[in-house]
Order: sequence, then structure tokens, then C-alpha cells
Amino acid sequence: MTAPPYRAPSRRLPVAAAAALGAAVLAAGCSAPPVPQAAPAPSRDARAAAPAAANELEDDYQSVITRVLPSVVQIEAGDSLGSGIVYDDRGHIVTNAHVVGAARSFRVTVATGDRPLPATLVSAYPEQDLAVIRLGTLPDGLRPASFGDSASVEVGQIVLAMGSPLGLAGSVTQGIVSATGRTVTADASGGGTGATIPNMVQTSAAINPGNSGGALVDLDGEVIGIPTLAARDPGIGEGAAAGIGFAIPASMVTTVADQIIASGRVTDSGRAALGITGRTVLDDDYNPSGVAVVEVVPDGPAARAGLRAGDVITRLGDAEVTTITTLAEALAQEQPGDRVTVRYTRGSAQRTAEVTLGEV
Repeated sequence: MTAPPYRAPSRRLPVAAAAALGAAVLAAGCSAPPVPQAAPAPSRDARAAAPAAANELEDDYQSVITRVLPSVVQIEAGDSLGSGIVYDDRGHIVTNAHVVGAARSFRVTVATGDRPLPATLVSAYPEQDLAVIRLGTLPDGLRPASFGDSASVEVGQIVLAMGSPLGLAGSVTQGIVSATGRTVTADASGGGTGATIPNMVQTSAAINPGNSGGALVDLDGEVIGIPTLAARDPGIGEGAAAGIGFAIPASMVTTVADQIIASGRVTDSGRAALGITGRTVLDDDYNPSGVAVVEVVPDGPAARAGLRAGDVITRLGDAEVTTITTLAEALAQEQPGDRVTVRYTRGSAQRTAEVTLGEV
């Protein structure tokens, strides 16, 4: 299934809210204000504490950078550049599937070396936009990164994004965790995988082309995610929306990487599947109105539940389905083995089916 790129909605202050704000200001000015009291001057100890706290935070940043940046590499895949993270001391590097693309061999520049080293593809898993490559030669000082627990990530945490934005190797940007649990669909054009990825970490740290596959790191020096996507804002000509980036959580990264390293492929994705290929259909007003089943996987979940080519799916569980993207996002919230109700039309008749979901 293919999907359009993630779009960041335009956010504006409603007129009513602006009017209410103005009214509040005017109302406050209608009565005589109290005589302002001078704020007490900060004590000498308070004035001294402010730069001390800033210095401590700066020291934290520099400590994390010193610890983690040597584990972040630059990957050349043909004419494209991306980033990766040293995963173990055997030369495995984890990155995004869209960074490796269709390439099988790569040039990798590690922080401890001054010349690119050859690497080859172990396996890619485009459904989660992850891949593992392996260095042919292990350089001195190769340092695997430490991966953290995604379940402990909290909104407001300070994070650093490390990678090679625009080819500038070893760059670091700073921000916070803006949200967790986001389901985001990648662009399928320009080498993108079109994957719908659940449970992503949203961050305000700048994510630019070339950052993909790098490290999103907390102040304990642990990788909590792999920067993968930046939101696009149609209000600025589809340019990147500043301060809205997304990283694949570390728990998914390690789950996929461990399976690829052990067996050369993903054997247990944890991703639910309906067992169809489909396309978005439009109603008479040219609005998206569902997903037409183009093909049913023989003996797959949908086939066993009685769905067939030509049916149009309009709901999965509690989620309305209007496009192939909304169907993928609904499936991303489910688990293999879950039993869900699928609503669909066949001809002019509305029908439902109970489907036990399979696995991607």
C-alpha cells in the first residue's frame, strides 16, 4: 500500500479567541489598577545561581556529545547521504530504510576515522523504515551507542539530535520531546518508503535532510530514537515545518535490528495486517470515501473473513477509513491476532465482517 506524505496542519488563532483576549485586556483597563509594588531585587546568591545552572546544563550537553557523537556515522548510498548509529562491536550500523534505498554497498565515515569505509547491506525493513548495514573493516575506536527504554520517554525531556544534516557530518541540534505515541505516514516519493509508523517520538530538535538514520539522544547519553521524518506545512509551499520532527522509538529499532542481525530478516514485526492490497476511492464529489480492495491475499485475514476484490472498506474498528493512509494508520494501532470489525460496501449493500488480523 502506498501513502501520501505526512502533512502538518496550519494552526492559527481563531478570531473569537483573539477578540476574547482583546476584551480581557480592555476590561482590565476599565478599572483603576492597584499601585504596583516593586519586586524585591534578586539576592546575590540567586544571581550567582543562574549562570551556574546554565554552566551545568552546558556541561551536560558536552558530556553527552562526547559520549555519543563517536557512535554516529555518515552513510553514502550512491548519490545520497544519510546518517547511521553504530549498533555493536561487530560493525553493524542501524539506519533508515530510505537512507539505503535500493543500494547494496555503501561508504561509511565514522567519527574515529578520516576516510570512508566500505559497508554492505544486511537487510532492510521498509515497513518500519529501518535497515542494518555492516562495515567490512572494523576501525580502531569503534564505539557502539547505548539504546534507552522508549517507555520511559516523557514530554518535556531535553534531547539532542545528531547526524549529518545537508552533509554536515557530526552536527548536533537541541530541543525537547514534544509528544509521544504519534502515528506518522512517510512520503512515498523521492525515495521514501511510504511506511506508516506508530508510536513515534515527536521532537522540536531540528531534523533536516541527512539527519535521517542518526540519533535522538537524552541527557543520560542514551539513544531514544532514530530521526526519520520532518513534517511538511502546505501553508509554506510544502516546506519543512520548523520544530516538528519525528523519530522511530528505540524499542522498535532494537527489536528490528536484533532480528535482522540474528536471521537476516524480520521474523516478528509486531505489525498488524489485513491481508489486502487496496486503493483510495472517491465519491461523486471527488472526496476520499474508502479503500477499494484490489486483491485479497489467499487464505489471509480478509479472505478468511469473506472480503473479496471490489469491496470498499469504510471503517476498521472505531476508526473511519477514507484513504489508504487512514487504513494504514488504523492498522498501526492494532496488534496481530486482534479481532476487529470491518465495515465495507459490496455493490450498494453495507456489510460488516469480523477479522482476526495477521502480521506484516
